[in-house]
Amino acid sequence: MKIFVCVKQVPDTETKIKIMPDSTGVDSAGIKWVMNPYDEFAVEEAIKFREKNAGAQVWAITAGPKSRATEVLRTALAMGADEAIIVNAPDNIDSQATAKILADAIKAEGGAHLIFSGKLAIDDNQSAVPQMIAEFLSIPHTTVVSKFESSAENMTVERDIEGGAKEVVQMMYPGLVAANKGLNMPRYASLPGIMKAKKKTIKEIEGAGGEQKVKFKNFSLPQDKAPVKMLTGDASAQAQELIKLLRDEAKVL
Repeated sequence: MKIFVCVKQVPDTETKIKIMPDSTGVDSAGIKWVMNPYDEFAVEEAIKFREKNAGAQVWAITAGPKSRATEVLRTALAMGADEAIIVNAPDNIDSQATAKILADAIKAEGGAHLIFSGKLAIDDNQSAVPQMIAEFLSIPHTTVVSKFESSAENMTVERDIEGGAKEVVQMMYPGLVAANKGLNMPRYASLPGIMKAKKKTIKEIEGAGGEQKVKFKNFSLPQDKAPVKMLTGDASAQAQELIKLLRDEAKVL
């Protein structure tokens, strides 16, 4: 029983971002890379599923430049994944191409009993790859999942929907579940796990078959925020000054 978990290496939220000279993307030089936070929930849930199902194996898989993206697989292995696969691909491929090459790699490994992923990657916020993978594999899928329960025959999940409500979905195997924050509490990688992960052999596949549908251009950084203005005086004076600033400078009144 193979359980695949799709992970992505993304820039740390504290990394200082630079745009490439031609404005077609982010300059990857000097970036600190980490596992996509939502994928941590996916890895944890895959490991929990394995612990409840004897004989199951967790395979972490990612697509990206093998020169750096293997590190996100080392993190997954250190957390407890059994095996890892990297599909070597450029770091600027779109969601369609990413999903296609990941789906093809999973097919080549004999398919999956269950696939976990994060609901989205925090670098592009597209929330598209999990659903596309499921469509390429012709399996059911559910995203934004905050609760997961399974039996031998099927799985029942709760997903977050608008207004703070929950939607309950029951799916048969094989299927894909995209994790939301709150699904679990991801474990920290132990020192023995980290040492073991360093010695693991990661299977490498050359990405093929992913047709690029999107071209990226005109990337730009947001404008610097205006400095904060501190108002002085009593409450009445502060209120009058605030109204003046909102009307004359911010022009929202």
